Amino acid sequence: MATTGKADVKARGVGEITRVAGPVITAAGLSPRMYDVVLVGAEQLMGEVIKITGDKTTIQVYEETSGVRPGEPVVDTGRPLTVELGPGLLGNIYDGIQRPLPVLQATMGDFILRGVQAPGLSRDKLWDFKPSVKEGDLVKPGQVLGTVPEAKNVEHRVLVPPRVSGKVARVRSGKMKVDDVAVELDGGAKLMLKHDWPVRRPRPVKDRLMPTVPLITGQRVMDFLFPIAKGGTAAIPGGFGTGKTVSEQQLSKWCDAQVVIYIGCGERGNEMTEVLTTFPKLEDPYTGAPLMDRMALIANTSNMPVAAREASVYTGMTLAEYYRDMGYNVALMADSTSRWAEAMRELSSRLEEMPGEEGFPAHLSARLSEFYERAGRVTTLNDREGSVSVVGAVSPSGGDFSEPVTQGTLRIVKVFWALDTALRARRHFPAINWLTSYSLYVQTLEEYFRTKVNEDWPKLRQWTQRTLQEEAELEEIVRLVGADALPPEQQLTLEVARMIREIFLQQNAYHPVDTFCPPERQFKLISSIKRYADLGGKAVALDVPLKEVAGLKSRELLTRVKYEEKFDAELEKALALMEDEFKKLEVR
Repeated sequence: MATTGKADVKARGVGEITRVAGPVITAAGLSPRMYDVVLVGAEQLMGEVIKITGDKTTIQVYEETSGVRPGEPVVDTGRPLTVELGPGLLGNIYDGIQRPLPVLQATMGDFILRGVQAPGLSRDKLWDFKPSVKEGDLVKPGQVLGTVPEAKNVEHRVLVPPRVSGKVARVRSGKMKVDDVAVELDGGAKLMLKHDWPVRRPRPVKDRLMPTVPLITGQRVMDFLFPIAKGGTAAIPGGFGTGKTVSEQQLSKWCDAQVVIYIGCGERGNEMTEVLTTFPKLEDPYTGAPLMDRMALIANTSNMPVAAREASVYTGMTLAEYYRDMGYNVALMADSTSRWAEAMRELSSRLEEMPGEEGFPAHLSARLSEFYERAGRVTTLNDREGSVSVVGAVSPSGGDFSEPVTQGTLRIVKVFWALDTALRARRHFPAINWLTSYSLYVQTLEEYFRTKVNEDWPKLRQWTQRTLQEEAELEEIVRLVGADALPPEQQLTLEVARMIREIFLQQNAYHPVDTFCPPERQFKLISSIKRYADLGGKAVALDVPLKEVAGLKSRELLTRVKYEEKFDAELEKALALMEDEFKKLEVR
């Protein structure tokens, strides 16, 4: 669970409730520190200290507070909100304060009772620990003590907690539980397979690295036009129904991170249900193992207590940093940060703080910065390389990108995938607007794509963006005078841009082949469209009617080739037919 259980709490003090205002409770008689976890009322509901004024302590409670009244006791645990880190996190589903939902469901059914606590990691499961240190070795913070096979393709590296070091006095190996002592140090420290960490405190690293390696998503519009780097930050803002959740789920399924943490923060229950029912059935395209083997889900739906929603993003980020410290590339999906900001707004109003724009707290931008800045590609304390890439969905009211959460996010993130309601209305998905979106990682990632995919990747990307920009400019003229008034060269530009949109940028998330498109295939597909544009330009220059250029059978084949399992063979057929058809047009 997110903090020490009731049975082993060493209370620093006991006070009593003086005021109740929804999830915000005021208590007297305590002397806590900021962000200490407290147990509130007769049912010992979990809460967190968020304000101290004289002898009055203000607490946000992570559970429903109906029935709680003044005079009931409040117990200070003396610890901040903490999560358990160790084997067993992957494949699990937690609420915002790391209570395992499958465990709670097994004991009390589909509705969680108040005051119920369960450890974040199972105390019954045995893990096969293989030590990598021996007696007499000096160990330092972040060093790997040994390994545990957590999933088919994820080796769990048991780490020395930060700020712990010493000489190994005793080592155990073989089957053990997460709370069994695996290594004892000469100073008396006993290191288990698990350790705890406060969620609001970033885990330390040795060095931060430049983001020069892309996070491959398999989504053409993202990888080709607006790439994100490993250790990078991205935002997906969009109005209702534009596809934020589907985009986040696509990234979770197909990105080439070794570990994925998915935070459903304030989302509708049916969307989280879709994640929980579909992900376990999916196969990881990189390893062939079940996709859930490399995932941990934080489910905090819109009907759950608002205070736990505020904590859920920190819980997810701490899990991500833990796997980063093992040397893995981790992708964190936060869906959505707007619901998180709304939780902060509600708590701020109950604290009677001075509101900022649209009622959000004045510290909104600072909180967003704290969250996104925990992303990055780093050298860990054990000299491995790891990364946390963060993609946050933003749900602006009415699709208004000028509202505070979107604007605060844009000042921080380096990639902006802007979802467009007009594209959604045209059934163009993913509905990422190629004119308003951007990526600040393009230049730093060019070298990678040039060497790993094709030398012409940057040139093709520039040509694609230029063609789409020209189309936008020509559409203004078309609205006034019609397409027939344009010269043939510009009419061809419109046709080629249409091909880019319909063949390349559109992608079917629910098609078994088109749902994932590796960079090599992306390059071949856009190259074939560029080849069509070049041959079409020559044909138009020879006065071949545009109607004949646009009506070629090879163009029709190109529209279907992305759905073919034998992509390379079908693309070769289409290109061969294209060359043949253009030769016949030029001869005529």
